[in-house]
Amino acid sequence: MTKNNRVNQVIINGLIAALYIVLAVVPGIFSMASGAIQFRLSEGLNHLVLFNKKYIWGVSLGVILFNLFYSSPLDVLFGGAQTIMGLLIVIFVSPRFKEMWQKMLLNIVVFSFTMFLIAIMLNMTANLPFWPTYGTTALSEFVIMTITAPLMLVLDRAIHFDKRMH
Repeated sequence: MTKNNRVNQVIINGLIAALYIVLAVVPGIFSMASGAIQFRLSEGLNHLVLFNKKYIWGVSLGVILFNLFYSSPLDVLFGGAQTIMGLLIVIFVSPRFKEMWQKMLLNIVVFSFTMFLIAIMLNMTANLPFWPTYGTTALSEFVIMTITAPLMLVLDRAIHFDKRMH
């Protein structure tokens, strides 16, 4: 990899991290980016790793920075872990699927499932009951990831995510 490619990857991942924060701040204004019900539009950026695994850095950094600035140190730890775990699972498992819609469905299921980490954190910090909290966080993740999947496919046709990250 050339130096220009590395610089390009760093810049793009920095922009993805910034975009994650911006897209999470808007629902945060309405208290919908943290807690038992979370509708972070920015979670749709998790689909980027399906186009190129190198996006893991920008998405993970965006989650960690948003939680650092707008939430709690435990959310940095648990939210960061949930994102990195989900992205790594998807990166390793998605090549087994042929069609992009199958990969996106995998991504939706993995991220909804891994919300158990957020439910554990909310149980520890806000004394919310685990199972109902897991249900609402997983459902809200499922909804936002499902809504953003077709949007990411449309954006890819115009932007060509894989070609941006060499």
